Amino acid sequence: MQKIVKLTTLLALLTLGACKKDFLSEKPLDFLSSENAFTTYNDFNASIYNLYDLVRREFYNSGERRPFDYVYGTDLVYDGQPSVERHTNMAAAYAPTGNLDIPLNHWTALYKIVSEANTVISRIPGSTMTDNEKKLTEARARFFRALAYRTLVYLYGGVPLTLEEVKVPKTDYTRASKQDVLAKVIEDLKFAAASLPGITTVQDGEISNLVAQHLLSEVYIAASQFQNAVDAATVVINDPNMKLMDKRFGKRANTNPGDVYYDLFQQGNQNRKAGNTEGIWVIQFETDVLGGAQLSSSISGSYQFERNFAPQFLNLRVTGGGAVSPILYPVSDLSGGRGIGWAISDTYFSDSIWKSDFTTDIRNANHNFVRDFVATNPASPLYGKIISTKTPPAGVTVPNRYLYAFQSKITTPGDHPANLFQDLSKLLLKSTAGGTYADQYMFRLAETYLLRAEAWLGLGNTVNAANDINAVRNRAKASSVQPASVNIDYILDERMRELGVEEKRRLTLMRLGKWYERVKRCNPYYSDASPTYNLWPIPAAEIERNKNAKLEQNPGYN
Repeated sequence: MQKIVKLTTLLALLTLGACKKDFLSEKPLDFLSSENAFTTYNDFNASIYNLYDLVRREFYNSGERRPFDYVYGTDLVYDGQPSVERHTNMAAAYAPTGNLDIPLNHWTALYKIVSEANTVISRIPGSTMTDNEKKLTEARARFFRALAYRTLVYLYGGVPLTLEEVKVPKTDYTRASKQDVLAKVIEDLKFAAASLPGITTVQDGEISNLVAQHLLSEVYIAASQFQNAVDAATVVINDPNMKLMDKRFGKRANTNPGDVYYDLFQQGNQNRKAGNTEGIWVIQFETDVLGGAQLSSSISGSYQFERNFAPQFLNLRVTGGGAVSPILYPVSDLSGGRGIGWAISDTYFSDSIWKSDFTTDIRNANHNFVRDFVATNPASPLYGKIISTKTPPAGVTVPNRYLYAFQSKITTPGDHPANLFQDLSKLLLKSTAGGTYADQYMFRLAETYLLRAEAWLGLGNTVNAANDINAVRNRAKASSVQPASVNIDYILDERMRELGVEEKRRLTLMRLGKWYERVKRCNPYYSDASPTYNLWPIPAAEIERNKNAKLEQNPGYN
């Protein structure tokens, strides 16, 4: 009986306590939780820093494959080892349920950026931040959300548009129209452009108002708002702190051969502290620094640009040359470090686009677009001679995985970390090399000029379009283009010449709806290219889990 009385008393106390709203509600005081993680400015900055890292991972260093989906399968390169990358088999590569999960991989990574940005934005009102801190934090988060949605809408078309933190499972997503997604991206970018600080007041790698204006110009073009695109690009171009680099600069300014275009891509030269007034947004990599991604002892965490895009000279064989490659490998020089020949330049990129200025355009000089290699292996009968992609030696067909022309910007010649050399006196690298040990341009002023040229073309003003293109070509010592010759394909060719594998080419072509047309015309290696792949499919896993609404699939996919 005594036990029953005690139990009854306890139940009564619980009943009385249930009348109080906060009874049994946890109030974390000495540990981090979702309830107290977003309070101070420092709390919010932790998530902003994570957004920077998520962007770096998506576009640069998540591994040796996925960052390069933005370049493989385009009009620039083809797959040197299809069994690994498989963009050559597009039906498999881009299938909604494909083994590679290329569409799902990027969908998930980009929506992770959206989710993190939405959490930041949703938690701002309940924070202890000042009004200025709230505005700046919101501007940063909205920029990253816009960047992710811009990328999603180019790759997939209209996608689910989520603008608030999701706290419970949701299975009733529907696709917004492409126009609605672009409108929201523009709204976010306008807020960011008006609220972010100027480029001279931010740290290297930090987003500024000009970063937002540059991206805003691009998205305005996607939305066919060409005058707005001109205006946004003009803000960037006319900023007194921005200027195309036209003189040699940086720590290797006295290197010969070399020029200002070569200097743009040397280690340590991308940021404003190096005197560079051309970089708008530079993705930061630091070696052996916590959060810097790169290690001096391995390829881990680095941008594996060199590994993918430089030839694998190890297996090059020439008729009469014996069982050795005429070129020592891997060497930290203009032979490309420790490349493995996965991204082979197609002949349209390496030859066709240069015909009018092959010997005068500095971007096509051998130290920038390498075609001639010195035979450096003393064991080869060709030792000391030039191995050229233009006149390949007997027994070699060009391009192939072991000999092709490539842009030297993919590597850091003579400038790999000391721990990656097996013999520094010969510049011989270890097998753990393959990363590119330089910061990377996300946005560069030369591209802003080409975006404005594209916007002028949309307005039918080929004179102004030619002027902007020529601002870039004049720096390269290339002949001027005449207004009558300016069309979208000329601008795409100029982007090839100026940006090459530096740009996320797939986004440019999909933004314009030109992916199929350009690949079919310029890159015969992708024989199964189809208009279907102008958009990637909505991943089947997303459609299946969305059980309470229909998530429409893109045309041409099952």
